[in-house]
Amino acid sequence: MLIVIAIFWIAVFIVFWAMIGYPISLVILNKLLKKKNQKDNSYEPTVTIMVVAHNEEKVIEEKLENIVSMDYANEKIDYIIASDYSTDRTDEIVEQFIAAHPEKRIRIHKSINHFGKTNAQNETQKLCTSEILIMTDANAIFNRNAVRELVSSFSDKSIAYVSGQLRYMNAANNETANSEGFYWKMDLMCRQIESEIQTITAGNGAIYAVRNADYRIIPPIECHDSSFPVIYALEKKRAIYNPDAIAYEKAGEIDEDEFKRKVRMNRIILRGIMPDIRILNVFRYGWFSYFYFGHRTCRYLLWIMHLFVLASNIILSIFGGLFWKILMCMQLLFYLTAIIGWCTKSTNRLVRIVSYYCMTVVAQWKGVINIVTGKSKPIWEKAESTR
Repeated sequence: MLIVIAIFWIAVFIVFWAMIGYPISLVILNKLLKKKNQKDNSYEPTVTIMVVAHNEEKVIEEKLENIVSMDYANEKIDYIIASDYSTDRTDEIVEQFIAAHPEKRIRIHKSINHFGKTNAQNETQKLCTSEILIMTDANAIFNRNAVRELVSSFSDKSIAYVSGQLRYMNAANNETANSEGFYWKMDLMCRQIESEIQTITAGNGAIYAVRNADYRIIPPIECHDSSFPVIYALEKKRAIYNPDAIAYEKAGEIDEDEFKRKVRMNRIILRGIMPDIRILNVFRYGWFSYFYFGHRTCRYLLWIMHLFVLASNIILSIFGGLFWKILMCMQLLFYLTAIIGWCTKSTNRLVRIVSYYCMTVVAQWKGVINIVTGKSKPIWEKAESTR
């Protein structure tokens, strides 16, 4: 029984630390250390904006109009569309836009196979010669000063990667998007504090930049969001978050779309738990070791930790006393609330938060199953409600 009790409390701690304990610890650290990142808005290196697109005819023209309107010197900015084997009118629309804007240095690279976003980026980066490479999605709209804000952080030579802030433009009037927005705000708070103390543990694929010289080729199944910050941290370089570099995007407006997105995000979840054993060397990597364990390892373990909590609690409620039975009832009530939220599409704030959280855990399970069964792929079907 002692082993079962130990399993229960260890699993409870990991769940608690991932969702509550770690964010609170960061707030405390922030007050104690009081560090701030410096930036120089007059810093103006050469820049290439890379837009990755696969069958984005609905949004690609708006995206092109958006990026060519940036507040940045025209002679120092290039644009390249990485078309990941688009079979709709995406390429045609881009070529028409290029012809209509000869004053802008815009190119298109067409992948001959549909191998996913990372593969398209790997191919297209080889064509870029600028100092800074900014990467973004076709459905993400930049603030006019987003480019200047991203590059301003590179005035610090220790920085290899800068992630901007993604805001969900439909969070206020859609329940699914609102639930994502709730968790996203907490995540951004963690990133900002991590960034100011040392380095972030993950970025955002909608708006980020790297030094072109620091670009790394990674397998197509992986993504820059999760891989690059870890790579740079282990190279003793910094990956930071600049909240003033802002992009807007629609979150999934139906639970099914948001679930698919989260399954895609978990396509390498098992590797993400501890992608490199060197992360554990706190004496060499300092706060990054702590950040990764709290923000990534614990979160990537939620799927199995919830199973351990439930299974051990069932055993303890059968062979233990009233305390364990009460905890079992609380767990069942928690999951029942999530089921009710899913089935009724409840708009109650608490019910929506519980339902959304449980959906993320189920999406982790789906991601693990896909990995084990060989169904995890570098390509995915985009959510139309985000367009």
